[in-house]
Amino acid sequence: MFFKKEEVTSFGWLRLRLSGMRGAEEYEVRRSGDTCDVVRYQILYKNGEERREPEQNASCPAEQMTALLSDCGVLKWDGFKGPNPRGVRDGWMFRFEAEINGRRIRAEGSNNYPRHYREFREGLSDILN
Repeated sequence: MFFKKEEVTSFGWLRLRLSGMRGAEEYEVRRSGDTCDVVRYQILYKNGEERREPEQNASCPAEQMTALLSDCGVLKWDGFKGPNPRGVRDGWMFRFEAEINGRRIRAEGSNNYPRHYREFREGLSDILN
């Protein structure tokens, strides 16, 4: 039996937050028609308050972002909860949320990531650079 990979046909927005002992950053993508605005924020904490400071931004064709989401299989990430591997005491946590194909996708983990996560992050960085 063959299983057909579900393709990303549309999306509205996505947010990827990375946090560790020394800081946090967040990628946010918002679709506006045929283009997407991609922003990377540095998360700053002062007096118990969180502030998002934009560090990089770029625009790209919505088609490019749709292809990245589809190629990285983010629909399969829905419900992923990657527990911290035993014996690992430091590292990065992530939280991913998105509206894709009309539904909400969520994934999270601590030093444990879904398949093609690295390629997805590199794709976002390529767009920003």
